[in-house]
Amino acid sequence: MSSLLHFSVFPSSLNYLCNKPCFRVPFQHRIRCNVAESLKSENGKPFMPISSNNDVFASRSRLDISSNINDTRLRIFSGTANPALSQEIACYMGLELGKIKIKRFADGEIYVQLQESVRGCDVFLVQPTCPPANENLMELLIMIDACRRASAKNITAVIPYFGYARADRKTQGRESIAAKLVANLITEAGANRVLACDLHSGQSMGYFDIPVDHVYGQPVILDYLASKTICSDDLVVVSPDVGGVARARAFAKKLSDAPLAIVDKRRHGHNVAEVMNLIGDVRGKVAVMVDDMIDTAGTIAKGAALLHQEGAREVYACTTHAVFSPPAIERLSSGLFQEVIITNTIPVLEQNYFPQLTILSVANLLGETIWRVHDDCSTQSLKQEIMVFYAIYMTNLQKCQSITWIMTSRGPYKALIH
Repeated sequence: MSSLLHFSVFPSSLNYLCNKPCFRVPFQHRIRCNVAESLKSENGKPFMPISSNNDVFASRSRLDISSNINDTRLRIFSGTANPALSQEIACYMGLELGKIKIKRFADGEIYVQLQESVRGCDVFLVQPTCPPANENLMELLIMIDACRRASAKNITAVIPYFGYARADRKTQGRESIAAKLVANLITEAGANRVLACDLHSGQSMGYFDIPVDHVYGQPVILDYLASKTICSDDLVVVSPDVGGVARARAFAKKLSDAPLAIVDKRRHGHNVAEVMNLIGDVRGKVAVMVDDMIDTAGTIAKGAALLHQEGAREVYACTTHAVFSPPAIERLSSGLFQEVIITNTIPVLEQNYFPQLTILSVANLLGETIWRVHDDCSTQSLKQEIMVFYAIYMTNLQKCQSITWIMTSRGPYKALIH
């Protein structure tokens, strides 16, 4: 008998990181995390994960722990690109967003003024450079400059979606490498560090002359797929192009080491792709297409059509960044996909919602990373703790009703299965 697919590398549904502060909990303090319900979509409008205790982003302040005096030196400011995500991050961290005034003059020039002191503070500026990319990028640069001139001690640009990342190399003569140019602009503006989510390519980190913390949205999507209990024998992970094979292979390994298929495509120009062949077997399978972003959805829609022609039973699209340039919505809602799973690194307008769309939040992931950067903790240990949880969760899945996390004297947590 085939086993069901069970995986939770980043247990957002178990409210794991929601209740787990970084080296701030007294030794004896214990936190109970209840198993949450699966995400649902209602009337074609997706909504964020709802935990069983109706507390989506469990704030650190609800632990009723006395704040570290150094926390008063941490400030989070939001640009205008994605204020909802910024608010969720602040809520998770138990902080208030910093007061900032951002306006545009009649000729389109951007004006930024911090309305509270940041002298000697560790400042985090949350601003994805999503469409309109030039407006949001310029706003981020001016925000960085304002913090630098206000004598902030450290300035971290939190960029959930890094625009211009696709222009990361020269494929033809006389092309610019815009990703490097944007990295230089952010550095010269005065940023001391960058926190980015799912960069289009790993080499983009090397374009910065300052430290870059790179986090992945994959665990959030993996955790959601686990709630669907798809039979592992029926699953195949599909890369929509050859360039995404490494990403899809890593995704498949975490999904019970699922088989991999590759769509061979040929790109004739920007946002223009032609599907050629399918490498792998998808007949009678549930195909999960994995990519870092969906722009016009041309590649992933043509790939899904090919998968259906080859006999795939269902097709899921999973991506971190939902750019959704026209005509993406029409292509994604045409019936090719059983579900389109994205994260909220880029805000999706309500008029662009469609029944198959599911939006997951990366606020807890980014919030936890911000705490660790502020506390000079290792962000790599976050991945290790996630994998420890995965092993415990998999072993005790059938009998696990709740999990208690305990802070040990050295810092790491132990889990007690109830």
